[in-house]
Amino acid sequence: MTGLPTDVSVRRSYHHGDLRMALVDAGMKLAREGGPQAIVLREATRRAGVAPNAAYRHFANREALFEAVRMQVLATMAQTIEDLLALARQMAEPAPRAKAMLAAVGRGYLEFAQTETGWFRTAFAANELERDALADQKQQLQADKPPADPFELLCEALDAMVEAGVLPAAHRPQAEYLAWSTVHGMATLMIDGPLRHSTPEQRAALVERLLLMVEKGL
Repeated sequence: MTGLPTDVSVRRSYHHGDLRMALVDAGMKLAREGGPQAIVLREATRRAGVAPNAAYRHFANREALFEAVRMQVLATMAQTIEDLLALARQMAEPAPRAKAMLAAVGRGYLEFAQTETGWFRTAFAANELERDALADQKQQLQADKPPADPFELLCEALDAMVEAGVLPAAHRPQAEYLAWSTVHGMATLMIDGPLRHSTPEQRAALVERLLLMVEKGL
């Protein structure tokens, strides 16, 4: 995964005219360091090297910046999963390929949660958006949406399971929520729960058992 821009490169991107992206980059850096609570509009403008009022040309409030950052985090998370999915998609046989794809989604999800905890918390933080304030930015927010997010990649893997005859078609409806809640629960235990003190070996073993449980349990 590529690193985020430094404060200097953020300011440079602004001076080339893209203040909006500079603020999102600054928000990404804040989220990476401190999670969703760290995304503060005034601090983002400071890091971008502009006056606080300049941000309001692009973001009506903190919630609007938060949503733009969250979308960028989801795109980054999806790329982590895509990197693992790319290997699974190369397998020739449909059944092993579908199983490997499902495992890749879960493994990438858990990897991201553990290595980029600030971003992971941001991606799934409860956010009480001020909908009226965001109305004028709705088109821009939709344009920022990544072509695929982690949830869509999970659905792709499950559809592949059905096509390969590994998952009965009758079990496919809403299976994404069952798989997602299971993996997300493990991620939460690892970063915020009792498993945060577990060893890398213990976590690796649990991940493999969990992924097999999801595959067999659906």
